[in-house]
Amino acid sequence: MDDEQLKLNNQICFPIYSVSRLITKAYKPFLEKMGLTYPQYLVLLVLWENDNISMSKIGEKLLLNTNTLSPLVKRMEKMELLQRKRSDKDERSVFIQLTPKGKELKNTAVPIPEKLLNTLMTEDVTLTEIMLLKDTLNKWSDILSEKQNDEQ
Repeated sequence: MDDEQLKLNNQICFPIYSVSRLITKAYKPFLEKMGLTYPQYLVLLVLWENDNISMSKIGEKLLLNTNTLSPLVKRMEKMELLQRKRSDKDERSVFIQLTPKGKELKNTAVPIPEKLLNTLMTEDVTLTEIMLLKDTLNKWSDILSEKQNDEQ
């Protein structure tokens, strides 16, 4: 067995993991002003794009299981950012809808992506490189999702 394969510096996953954690940390000061956690912000991003969608659709978009998403949505409902409604057609389906307070937060959130992007760009890292990396990560996400679906 080649021990080089098991060195942390040789892992593809570790830089992705560490950057993910650091980016989440970079969001923190912006989100704290809004009283949100990063997962709550992600739920709001989905709802700002498509309000009144099913809980299962939000879970699909965010790659979150119901057991993770449900308590998150319940907390956000207590914060009066959204409300849950059972479907009239199928009471097993729950739809999530923004409240006026949740819609209002969108105005506060508008500058966050640009501020984060400015944090990432340096003399060594260009916007083009960031967008290329984003596209590559999206492709990897699609590939890994497909493979996991095939295995189920």
